[in-house]
Amino acid sequence: MTLPPNTDQVLVIACGALAHEITTLINLNNWHHISLTCLPAIWHNHPEKIANGVEELAIKHGNQYKNIFIAYADCGTGGALSKTCERLGLSMVQGPHCYSFFEGHDTFAAHGEDEIGAFYLTDFLARQFEAFVVKPLGLDRHPQLRNMYFGNYEKLVFLAQTNDAKLDEKARAAAMQLGLKFERRFTGYGDLATELAALR
Repeated sequence: MTLPPNTDQVLVIACGALAHEITTLINLNNWHHISLTCLPAIWHNHPEKIANGVEELAIKHGNQYKNIFIAYADCGTGGALSKTCERLGLSMVQGPHCYSFFEGHDTFAAHGEDEIGAFYLTDFLARQFEAFVVKPLGLDRHPQLRNMYFGNYEKLVFLAQTNDAKLDEKARAAAMQLGLKFERRFTGYGDLATELAALR
């Protein structure tokens, strides 16, 4: 869909891993002024691609929207995404990654050293555990690699955006597969919802 210049629409450029959550928030809150486009969710595993991908979409759509917002935190880009957004005059979600902004940065940071040995899942990663963790790491073909990758982890923390018993079971099964203790925390949509609610 091509929008005319000077539209009142706000474009959110997001990680594909957030598409379901952002769409849900848009629909629940009747945010008809927000449009969404996503970069591939698998870039979660290739953060070096994110800054360039965001820049390409921002330039492509720059004259079609009143405002463009980047629904990524740093997400492993090592500051590259922040520099790109600053250069282009774009706002983005603050913080290191989605685990932090879902739980709330202050709350996440307060765990400190107690969570050095924690491996995190969100709703998306619980759904896509095989595709985004098991297969990319080769654990489906070489389960003995589990100790190499996860030997220093102590627990899997499921940061749940929704109360979904099926996702709880998927996350618990993931913890069992990795040989980790399981902990579930309900976060809701955290700072993501706050950031999107402020868009005008």
